[in-house]
Amino acid sequence: MCLHNPPFPFSFSLSLSLIDLAETLAIRSRFPRMSSNRSDLGSRIYPDSAAIDHFDRLPDSLLLLVFNKIADVKALGRCCVVSRRFHSLVPQVDNVLVRVDCVISDDDSSSSAAASDKSRGPFWTLLRLVFGGIVKPIQTLGQFLGPKRPSPSLAVGVGVASEDSEAEAEAETEGAVPHHSPTQVLKNFNEIRLLRIELPSGELGIEDGVLLKWRADFGSTLDNCVILGASSVFHPKSQEPSTTTTLEAQAQAQDDNGSIPDSFYTNGGLKLRVVWTISSLIAASARHYLLQPIISEHGTLENLVLTDADGQGVLYMNREQLQELRVKPLSASSASKRTLVPALNMRLWYAPQLELSDGLVLKGATLVAIRPTDHSPKEASDLSWVSSAFQEPYRTAATMLVKRRTYCLEMNSF
Repeated sequence: MCLHNPPFPFSFSLSLSLIDLAETLAIRSRFPRMSSNRSDLGSRIYPDSAAIDHFDRLPDSLLLLVFNKIADVKALGRCCVVSRRFHSLVPQVDNVLVRVDCVISDDDSSSSAAASDKSRGPFWTLLRLVFGGIVKPIQTLGQFLGPKRPSPSLAVGVGVASEDSEAEAEAETEGAVPHHSPTQVLKNFNEIRLLRIELPSGELGIEDGVLLKWRADFGSTLDNCVILGASSVFHPKSQEPSTTTTLEAQAQAQDDNGSIPDSFYTNGGLKLRVVWTISSLIAASARHYLLQPIISEHGTLENLVLTDADGQGVLYMNREQLQELRVKPLSASSASKRTLVPALNMRLWYAPQLELSDGLVLKGATLVAIRPTDHSPKEASDLSWVSSAFQEPYRTAATMLVKRRTYCLEMNSF
């Protein structure tokens, strides 16, 4: 058996990273003379490979596999400018991650609009001065009649050429960073099936050492929500609790029979849990409201996850829930820009102190499972979705809490 020379002077390994491929293209464009010399040498040794670009031999399916592993929309945007082939393939990616840089309120957006008015000339500025004096008092009166929080919008800083490249270039010269909404960033993607959006932080400001996590599933409205909280979290090996805390924990452990102690109602514990619950539901419904334009424009979506960098809350929608929202539009709250939360049935579990297998201790551990009142009793009795709502070690904490005594509550729509 004899060995034959390869049909071309060099071959790409399938494990070659996308960055290396992009650098190879950049070197070719930067040093054309070197590239031509190599091609001349190759033509003398291997005459058949003189007019072949071996990079083009990589199939589209392999490149799409690499792009789907990248997922990050900013990195994909940079890949678009590498070559025409990349530019045509990136919109076919079906797995996309959008990291939101900042959340802009109406006040911030109005200031950015004022900055853009400078480029429209003095006539436009004059119109704003005339009509602005009429509109502002009306807006102020509306705030007195019904105070509202500034409605947030999401913004993503994208270092990619777009249709508004001239406006972006002007903004960059003025020291500003061009931002786009996730809807604008995703408009050129045609085959998205899995979309993950990550906020820069959680909406709920909590003190250090306090645990608060939630997961909510939505269709056209809230399907279910699970909230896990604890007044403090510590690891005995790394953090020694105070003597007072130790004595309180020992006393609670002795009196713990699965029921909520009387001190829970008198020291503000119940009030704090109610605040956690309402705040989490408001945050989840506000996130759901912001997703409506994205869902309507991307009919191929099968899974959508909206989370935050702090890991505080997760909003999840599967294929059936996405289709439900497309068929049945959401009901918006009249008070603010968020989805209306329906009337709810809630189950609450509480443990004065919960020690997990890895030694992590949750003090004042509380688990709340929420579902709309119109769900069937059979669905309400199934608690498998409660235990599986979180990742470890908090999944174990939820599993331990649901075995304790259950307390039922109700909440009206808001």
